[in-house]
Amino acid sequence: MSNVFIVDHSGKPRDPVHPGYARFLLKQGKASVYRRYPFTIILNKAIEQPQVQPLRIKLDPGSKTTGIAIVNDVSGEIVFAAELFHRGHAIKGALDARRAVRRSRRQRKTRYRKARWQNRKRKQGWLPPSLESRIANVLTWVRRLSRSAPIEAISQELVRFDMQLMENPEVKGVEYQQGTLAGYEVRQYLLNKWNHQCAYCGARDIPLQIEHIHPRAHGGTHRISNLTLACDTCNKAKGTKDIQDFLKKKPEVLKRIEAQAKKPLKDAAAVNASRWALFERLKATGLPVEVGSGGLTKCNRTRRGLPKTHWLDAANVGTSTPDHLITIGVVPLLITATGRGNRHMCLPDKHGFPRTSAKGAKRVKGFQTGDIVKAIITKGKKRGTYVGRVAVRSSGYFNIVTTRGTIQGISYHYCHMIHRSDGYSYTKGGAAFPPVA
Repeated sequence: MSNVFIVDHSGKPRDPVHPGYARFLLKQGKASVYRRYPFTIILNKAIEQPQVQPLRIKLDPGSKTTGIAIVNDVSGEIVFAAELFHRGHAIKGALDARRAVRRSRRQRKTRYRKARWQNRKRKQGWLPPSLESRIANVLTWVRRLSRSAPIEAISQELVRFDMQLMENPEVKGVEYQQGTLAGYEVRQYLLNKWNHQCAYCGARDIPLQIEHIHPRAHGGTHRISNLTLACDTCNKAKGTKDIQDFLKKKPEVLKRIEAQAKKPLKDAAAVNASRWALFERLKATGLPVEVGSGGLTKCNRTRRGLPKTHWLDAANVGTSTPDHLITIGVVPLLITATGRGNRHMCLPDKHGFPRTSAKGAKRVKGFQTGDIVKAIITKGKKRGTYVGRVAVRSSGYFNIVTTRGTIQGISYHYCHMIHRSDGYSYTKGGAAFPPVA
């Protein structure tokens, strides 16, 4: 199973221990619960001349999910594993919504606010907020885990996505050096790519038309990856049909065409734009940083016969990966970035006007929305034990969101703090290799 972090009475990290030994220490009164996520205990007495084995934190950064693993380079044991889910898409959506409201307000002339974008300068190394959020999430967890475990080194997959090669894998030589369409018109490029034949029926030596694989009528774009060549007959027969419907009786042709279609590069671009910024900030922690390529990670994982998951990818980053990784029973912690609220004084409607009253104090009776609490009610209709996230109310009667639903009207007197809101939510993942019974 995943080990439990342990710190001494002065807060210095010690070697993680087996969950069974952690339960023994807690039952004997030799330790207390220090933090719930990740689960950490603190010793009540000092240890003379403690023996500490250095650990390595390994990162597999991604656009939506980052894999994290703490590995003992000597024994090959995966001490801790996690998958961190970012909220870059939510940040971009919030910024887009705010921009839309601001522009509509200017167009209505209700209160003209002169645009100020010309006198604003971006500092060197500036990144969009959605990318900055991803880097901040990773750095936050590197620092947190360094306070709970004796981390001595960092390994990062310094992914280098070849955008040109992903756009057109077969482009080579001078054409590759000069760009996808250097020296080519779109039509000539498509003729070369699709071998001067209709992509659907294979007809040659006839006039060919440029055709959208995903129809424009259904949201298709003019990007090179969405263009192909078709004869007049096939083009008219397909019309605005989706390619899945048009070729449902020709699965081989559909598979061949989809193999040439370009995958979206949005996620690849996000990783590519932030990889060096993350590397520089990891170096600023003072720990030695080892880097590896995505190809090396895949090679390490394949040679060890491990399935593809984010945390196992992280465990295989870099040349320092032990020949044998102990993965049996490791259960990853699934961490989702949720943010710490927003600056809205009240909630607006779709036109940007307030639809609620101003929000009150963030903390009520020592609790705030998002805290994980445990409520033990001994009498009344709501008798029972409830564990979940709390939504505070100024009246002192809170709502608790549990796995069984939302329990309303729980007095703060019954609530006991388990984990304070820290901008993340936590769930338990599944073991890639369950322990043998």
